[in-house]
Parts: sequence; C-alpha cells; structure tokens
Amino acid sequence: MAGYSRIDDSPLGRWWRNVDRTTLVCTFILIGFGYILMLAASPAVAVRIGASRNMFIFKQVMFLSVAGVIVTGVSILSRRTVLRLSLIGGVLMLGATMLTLVHGIEIKGARRWIALPFMSLQPSEFLKPCFAVVTGWLLTQRRISRYFPGMLIAFGLYGLILLLLKSQPDIGMLTVITAVFLVQLFVDGLNLIFVGFGFACMIAAGIAAFFIFPHVRSRVERFMHPNVGDHYQIDTALRAFGNGGLMGRGPGEGRVKDLLPDAHADFVFAVAGEEYGLVICLLIICVFAAIVVRTLLRLIREDDPFVVIATTGLLTGFGLQAFVNMASTLHLIPTKGMTLPFISYGGSSAMSVALAIGMVLALTRQQPGGLRSGNGFISTLRQWRSA
Repeated sequence: MAGYSRIDDSPLGRWWRNVDRTTLVCTFILIGFGYILMLAASPAVAVRIGASRNMFIFKQVMFLSVAGVIVTGVSILSRRTVLRLSLIGGVLMLGATMLTLVHGIEIKGARRWIALPFMSLQPSEFLKPCFAVVTGWLLTQRRISRYFPGMLIAFGLYGLILLLLKSQPDIGMLTVITAVFLVQLFVDGLNLIFVGFGFACMIAAGIAAFFIFPHVRSRVERFMHPNVGDHYQIDTALRAFGNGGLMGRGPGEGRVKDLLPDAHADFVFAVAGEEYGLVICLLIICVFAAIVVRTLLRLIREDDPFVVIATTGLLTGFGLQAFVNMASTLHLIPTKGMTLPFISYGGSSAMSVALAIGMVLALTRQQPGGLRSGNGFISTLRQWRSA
C-alpha cells in the first residue's frame, strides 16, 4: 500500500490517499490482538467443554479474516453506497431480529440468535451500525426538506427497535442503541435540556429494568453488595489482573483461562491482564481511544452534517461497547455480557464491528463534496442553532 503515489489514479490508489490510515492501522492492530488473545484464552475453554482444543481458534481466525475484508471493502464504498447498504441491511436485520422472537435460539432465557450452519447470528449486532447511519440520514433530511418528517421517522424506528430488544430481552444492546440515538440528537442540534430529559428517561428505564428483569436485578445487587450472590467470575478476573502485574506472567502462563467459562469472550481482557500485564492492557485501551479521538478530530473539519451525525453514532456504539466490556471486567460497573470489539470471541460481534468501522472509514474518507476547507461542521452547527 505504501507504494501508491499521488499520481496513481486507480481506485485503490485514490482510496489509499484519502482513507484515514491511522484508524485503519489501529483497527488491524486490534484484530492482531484478537488473534493473539484467542490463542491464549480459547484452548482451555474448548477442552473444558469437551470440544477440539483448536475449535475456537479456527473459528475466530475465520471470523477475524472476514472482518478484515469487511473493514477494507466497506471503507472503499462511497457515502451514498454506505447509506444504501445501511437501509437494505437495516430492513433485513430488523426482520431477522423479529424472527428471533419466534425461531431464535434460547440461551439463558433470552432469544437473540438465529442458528446458521457455521455460526449463530445475532441480528441486533448488525442492526446497531445500520441504525446509526439511517438515523443520521433521517435527521439531516429533515433540515433539507421542511416537510420531511425525519425526526418522527427516527423516533418511530427507535421505538420499534426498543420493543424488539425488550422482548428478547437484550437490555445491554438497548442501552447502547439508546445512547447512540441521544448523542446523535444532541449533535443534530437538539436542545441540551431535551437531551438531558432523554438521559433521565434512560435512567428511569434502567430502574424499571431492575424491578422487571431478574437477571438485571441480580447483576446490580451483586455489584452494589459484595457479600450478596455469586462473585466467582469477577473475583477471579480481578485476581488475574493482580497476578499479571506490570509485565504479565508471560504467554501461556495465565491461569484465569482455566477457571472462567467465558475467558475467551466476556472476560478476555482479564486474560490479557494476567498473561501480558498492565502495559498491554493500557496499550489496548489507547488503541481504542485513538480510533475514537482520531475520527472525532477528523469530523471537526467535515461540513456534511449527515457524515458527522452518522459517524458520531457509529463511534458512540463502538466506544461504549469497548468501555462496558473492560469496565465490567474491572468491576467498575455491573457485569454485562458484551464483547470487546475485535478481541472477544464471536462471529456476529467481529463482523458487525468491522461493518461499523468500515462505514466510519468510508464516511470520513476525503471525497468530492466532503472535508471542504474553511467551512467545517462547527460553523454549520452554529448557523443551525442561530436560525
């Protein structure tokens, strides 16, 4: 790729010149961490359940390889094509999410997955990036055409998704999508008072979920009261970080993977802490932060409101998912079964996050009509709010 010069006018040459290479490299660094930590964490889990020692490794290598292709392939698309992909994908994943309520696989009382020959598909994972892009377009169109009910349609779409995720139930995914929507409304120019009211409603809904859903109540009570309930997983994860220290015990020397049933998935960050230490954990956090901060800085120069609103939603979902996984592993928040993007085991997670990052790269790629100097989104936002 480094061989592409400025006089190379081929599609790949133009893509390489205009794509955010820092974000692209950081993404593949995370995929690399995913390979390494799956080699460390998954064999013990596979043996414990009586499967082939390399079963999870082979599957995750395939998932991450496909994820890398998705990131690159989607990042080449035009903004218009990204929108079309989101519209079509959103309709399909919305239908598939409805299907889970009837023919979904039930795991621990929740119906979130559809059985496929080589994997279980979680449609709501793919619904998240599609929702962010479609909502960005709806909120932008209502400003272009006064009679287009973009805000109303966006709220209707969110309400439908809310009902579907509540019925599965998947409170974690619902929380992420709600946060994405509220952040997009704020960026669109909605008064901060209304955004604050939305977050207040979100807190009220969380309190209601505490009383309605037993698994939510159990997780919160265990977080608030250390002496209540089973703390085996989180206590084991915290011991793993202590055992790892600054530099870790070394590759393959960790013990948490032999003790935790979800060491390759929800608690893979604990495996990283034990075997590779605080330094690598901080490096992983910095790579996630670099993707988010780098893209937000790039958006400051962007004068296309659709790109800004859609990309902000995509980044919110990506960053919040990473935060929830790492914070719950460190017992900073109640435990939540949410994967660490590109690093935890899971086909739906890896490919849906790849779709989101590919969309981010495509939307922020310098294109005719985008990133025009001298009139960034900040000035456009000020004009909207003063109108």
